[in-house]
Amino acid sequence: MTKQELINFCLTFPSAYEDYPFDDIVDAGAWTVMRHRANKKGFAHIYKRNGKLCINLKCDPLEADFLRQLFVDVTPAYHMNKMHWNTVTLGGDVSNQELRRMIGRSYDLVKPKTRSGKTKKQRSLSEARR
Repeated sequence: MTKQELINFCLTFPSAYEDYPFDDIVDAGAWTVMRHRANKKGFAHIYKRNGKLCINLKCDPLEADFLRQLFVDVTPAYHMNKMHWNTVTLGGDVSNQELRRMIGRSYDLVKPKTRSGKTKKQRSLSEARR
């Protein structure tokens, strides 16, 4: 997958958008952070390191460790919490299908938790109006 293909796939998730928080000028080398619009939390950080395309994805700690043992190209996350985040280096032993599954899992872990279809902020507003 190319960087643009990764971005396009991430944009298929509800309320996802791309952000460039570390660069004033957006170019091919800029870090792209894919975020959830409701809470602004990032679920995929896409960048190049040592000439290779990489993506940081959130994981459950046990799953993160399992994936690191299963794939050579899954390592503790670069510049992130190494317990909850993995770096996947593209072009290696992680298939596109598995990469898409990992991205979906990361998205699910950062999306707002809802009860009755409402976010915590919406519930607070509803309770305040009573």
